[in-house]
Amino acid sequence: MRIVVFGATGNVGTSLLDALERDERVDSVLGVARRRPAAGTGGKVEWARADITIDDLAPVVRGADAVVHLAWAIQPSRDLAKLRRTNVDGSARIFRAVADAGVPAVVYASSVGTYSPGPKDRFVDESWPSDGIPTSFYSRHKAEVERLLDRFEQEHPSVRSVRLRPALIFKRESAEEQRRLFAGPFVPSSLVRRGLIPFVPDVPGLRFQTVHSYDIGEAYRLAATGDARGAFNVAAEPVIDPDALARLLHARKVPVPQSVLRGATSLSWKLRLQPSPPGWIDLALQTPLLDSSRARSDLGWSPRYTGMRALEDVLRGIRDRAGADTPPLEPSESRVDEVAATRVGGEE
Repeated sequence: MRIVVFGATGNVGTSLLDALERDERVDSVLGVARRRPAAGTGGKVEWARADITIDDLAPVVRGADAVVHLAWAIQPSRDLAKLRRTNVDGSARIFRAVADAGVPAVVYASSVGTYSPGPKDRFVDESWPSDGIPTSFYSRHKAEVERLLDRFEQEHPSVRSVRLRPALIFKRESAEEQRRLFAGPFVPSSLVRRGLIPFVPDVPGLRFQTVHSYDIGEAYRLAATGDARGAFNVAAEPVIDPDALARLLHARKVPVPQSVLRGATSLSWKLRLQPSPPGWIDLALQTPLLDSSRARSDLGWSPRYTGMRALEDVLRGIRDRAGADTPPLEPSESRVDEVAATRVGGEE
């Protein structure tokens, strides 16, 4: 089999390449990214440089048995037009290239963020409405691309289409990328250790799930190489709430109203102290909890790591300034450069 992976250098892409490298049925893997790594990942992996917003993608995917679409932009958060060109228009161009090149299967990286507001006291399956959280650009874009994929499936029923909807995805090697994208340069890495964070906000609705990047890489491998179709929730246990965060960080809980947390996030974003707009708070507090039964039964997926282990790994990685040898995951050489990026609107 030959698998083409767009967005192969990021948090999930690097884990997927590792999983495909170990799969005896996979003969070759083409990793596609706007910025190639300095060195190849392994014997099966070759690299191509492509920008999904402007380049001709059909030659890139021609001859593939499956295309996995992981490419996505979160920054610069103040340039929504640029983000939409990558996330929505770029996705449409990938789907069109799959059809034009006659690729028999496409796997799309959706998200828990595609779901409409849902419950925090029970789990929902893949039938929950997937119209997004209106105040989150990330959620709006994820939902819009799902509608593109709906139309693609209607127009190309012979193409096997899969969409994974994972929870928050963490691994140690993604730590510096996660910090840059969401926390910014003014959060000291050394602060993220047990006992140094004095409190965690006890916010109503703060209940979420995570999944380890190695486990989600395996889920994408199964989706690309198997015969499954449709949507799959992917999350590990347990559900993480303020009690769990307080135990993990050896901190105490402090009640914080949702409005106060959102207001503080909005103000710090407007002051360019951190790169995450308040829509991320809305996303965290409103998206439902995921029932991953279908991924277990139809994909044959089972997590090796708990959700708490995934969170622990990335927090340790932030403390140690961990990364990997690909452009998105490389540790920053200078916090001064990060501050400059935050001041002008965020990183690419």
